[in-house]
Amino acid sequence: MKGYVLNPDKEYTQKIMEGILRKNGHCPCQVKEDDTTLCPCDRFVETQHCCCNLFIKEEE
Repeated sequence: MKGYVLNPDKEYTQKIMEGILRKNGHCPCQVKEDDTTLCPCDRFVETQHCCCNLFIKEEE
């Protein structure tokens, strides 16, 4: 998504990515696993707020 970058904290980002892999591509912050929770999840796309902080606003 334009205006966002991966969290620069490599250790944190690695843990979130491992969670996504464990959940077959779904956001690790979401309980349910359906088309709306595939990363990047619909919540992030709609609100521009990543609950797990994998994506953060790009500094201007």
